[in-house]
Amino acid sequence: MVVARQAFAAEFDHGRFFLASPVLLGAGAIAWFRLSSDPPPTRLLAWAAAFVLVFLLSGVGRVATRRMAVAGLLVVLGMFAAQLETWRAATVVLDTPVTTTVTGRVERREGDDNGRWRYILRVTRTETPALKRPPEQISLVARAGEPVAVGGWLTGRVRLTPPAGPALPGLSDFAFSAYFDGIGANGFFYGAPQPIPSPVDSVELSAKDRAMAWLYGLRSRIGDRIRGILPGDTGAFAASLVTDERRAISNETTEALRQSGLAHIVAISGLNMALSAGICFVGLRLFFGLFPGFAQAYPTKKFAAGSALLALTAYYMISGFAVSAERAFIMMAIMLVAALFDRPSISLRNIALSALLIISLSPSEVLGPSFQMSYAATLALVAGFAVWTRRRPRESVFFTHPAMKPVMFALRFFGGIALTSMIGGFSTALFSIEHFNRLSGYGLPANLLAMPVISFIVMPFGMAAMLATPFGLDAPFWIVAGFGLDLVIAIARMVSGWGGSVDTGRIPEWYFAIAVVGFLIWGLMLTRLRWIGAVGAAVATLVLVMLPAEPLPELVVSEDGSLVASLKSDSLASNRERPPDFILGQWQRALAIQNQTPPDMLDGEALSIPKKGEPRPRLTSRQQREARGMMRGAADSTNNNGFQCLKTAWCVTTLDSGYIIATLENAAYLGPACDVADIVVTPVRLREVTCRSGAMLLTGETLRRSGAVEIRIDEQGAPVVKTAYGSLDRPWMRHRAYDWRNNSFAGDPSPISDIGE
Repeated sequence: MVVARQAFAAEFDHGRFFLASPVLLGAGAIAWFRLSSDPPPTRLLAWAAAFVLVFLLSGVGRVATRRMAVAGLLVVLGMFAAQLETWRAATVVLDTPVTTTVTGRVERREGDDNGRWRYILRVTRTETPALKRPPEQISLVARAGEPVAVGGWLTGRVRLTPPAGPALPGLSDFAFSAYFDGIGANGFFYGAPQPIPSPVDSVELSAKDRAMAWLYGLRSRIGDRIRGILPGDTGAFAASLVTDERRAISNETTEALRQSGLAHIVAISGLNMALSAGICFVGLRLFFGLFPGFAQAYPTKKFAAGSALLALTAYYMISGFAVSAERAFIMMAIMLVAALFDRPSISLRNIALSALLIISLSPSEVLGPSFQMSYAATLALVAGFAVWTRRRPRESVFFTHPAMKPVMFALRFFGGIALTSMIGGFSTALFSIEHFNRLSGYGLPANLLAMPVISFIVMPFGMAAMLATPFGLDAPFWIVAGFGLDLVIAIARMVSGWGGSVDTGRIPEWYFAIAVVGFLIWGLMLTRLRWIGAVGAAVATLVLVMLPAEPLPELVVSEDGSLVASLKSDSLASNRERPPDFILGQWQRALAIQNQTPPDMLDGEALSIPKKGEPRPRLTSRQQREARGMMRGAADSTNNNGFQCLKTAWCVTTLDSGYIIATLENAAYLGPACDVADIVVTPVRLREVTCRSGAMLLTGETLRRSGAVEIRIDEQGAPVVKTAYGSLDRPWMRHRAYDWRNNSFAGDPSPISDIGE
């Protein structure tokens, strides 16, 4: 106990309590976002007052009690920050898919490799029909037409859908991030959008909006300029390094970068910021060194640090304000300011300060992969750097010989890349598994090959190109940088061809929490107490490996009911011949199953699906008997090929447990499907909540409230249902419970959730 007390005292003497403050603040934000409903602000105020009172009454002598009170207060402040951000966002989210005509102002735009443009549109009017709750800002894809400039106005017929929820229970909720990004709907234009003049009655923009519009317009022009000089993926890659516009990179190249572990190069993060600031700082110091008199008379180091800070700020302003860029900018700015005041630049305090700023301003980012992975890598690298600087240096006459200097330089350079790649890879692996259910096995060799190209060719010539852009002399520099990017793309494709990317599946929440806490203890502590974190994570990993794996579901259903898949013989057998990649890809990674089996199509006649507004057709008695017979025959003949479908009317399969599953595109076949199947799924929004036969019925209406569903049949033959949503009483979920007929919200869980409980 005495040793432990001394170790804790040493930790606090070294300021480790301050380093833990962003962890406590972030824990409060996470706790608030994880609650099933918003806690009353008065309750949070009461807790905050209680902790302040404990702090004041405990006295100076009770140090541990005062620290516990401060820790509790930080957790409550994190919850307050989450509440304030939610109030500040107040995003109106579309409640149901709709086709309408939209008029609005282009806030941002980004092109892709197929000539399509994605617009972030500020909506000013909707018509035919006019929406009762129109989103203020939407994301739209235009497949045709000339691009409309940022700040321009356009109109067009569009199909809008609410932001997607989790593809499976426990996966990423894109509706959550869309809510805090201010995006109330996604969709696409029917045909080309029509540019229009600025409406006379348009809302006058504030100074902030005008500044942001100018900034995004500049960002767009820079991206267009780079892509105009460098063709194809090379130009798209170069533009992404400057403006963070990644959609123009082809899917093949993007996937190669991900599988090879080089995707971090595309994201504007610590690597890009550090290289840009470092090149500027070192370059200016070398330049000032050419004038010895000036360098001796003036603080050239501070001049270089100030200039690097200005360049860093300009880079951040045109980078799109991603959280990884924000974190990197704050950290690098703190380091450069520290250099201005002759303070240590690289320290854990810089990480803590930047984390406190981001969590205070945008606590929702704590749950995102960008925040978690960037801070995990930075914490591990800084902690590793601290360990490296405390090591005992060993001198050797052989290695200090002048002839060995080039060899030692190369060894140090490539050894540094290898070490940082290993530290970064290991520190972010847990978060990659949690958020993407994927792990790259060949990140180390890929980074060893690619990082020298990025460091010595791409970033230096890219910076020179940006400096030469106002004079129109940037093309030669971009050509050289493009040569380097071509090498990086070739390396990524070569390494991805080795097949090192592994789909890991989902990990339990308890394991992720214990492993993260263990990692934080190891990274933040200084004494031997840090090994408590490593031991805790190792024990949790051992328990995870030894415990039997959670059984996989036998059936998975998308949140709109249009895509259903059964798990058969290590394959996902879907009810659609061409399932959407966005959903299917997440299922494959989360379930660690790559094979996908399309349905077998049956011959026969089927009723056509009624158009919107038309009444549901009814089957005659003869048609019902024929439909029941065909469905039973399809269920009896089901094999490992999965679903058997009659055109777009219905599909049937039989699970390994014997349960018969029917999916319906045409609700006219609901009666026969309920008679034959044990579980019926349809995207049609029906009023019925159960089948007349007692079979489970999942409709577009119930799935709208429950989100995606996975079903497993237990040992007793009963279905075990897991839904993406239970309660809908959170601001980013409430649109699912909106009823436009009476303009009200009903936050009760769906009947599916009741079954799952």
